[in-house]
Amino acid sequence: MGRVVVDVMPKPEILDPQGKAVAGALPRLGFTQFSSVRQGKRFELEVDGPVTAEVLAAAREAAEHVLSNPIIEDVVTVFDASDDVAAG
Repeated sequence: MGRVVVDVMPKPEILDPQGKAVAGALPRLGFTQFSSVRQGKRFELEVDGPVTAEVLAAAREAAEHVLSNPIIEDVVTVFDASDDVAAG
């Protein structure tokens, strides 16, 4: 069984109130290293069998048409989760 990960983020010109709230809370909690925060969405799509180029292409198409709102969000990454585990 394979898994594809899709990350979606608000476009840079879109206000991100959740990110601003987190950015405001971090210094109060002692995390002063971070100057800004953007909050996005992560989807994990499981597939029966291996993650192939065709599966990744289908995941990208689903991300662009169903998982994100293309007016206000960008699909940032679409990748095979096993590649992420191997790299990590």
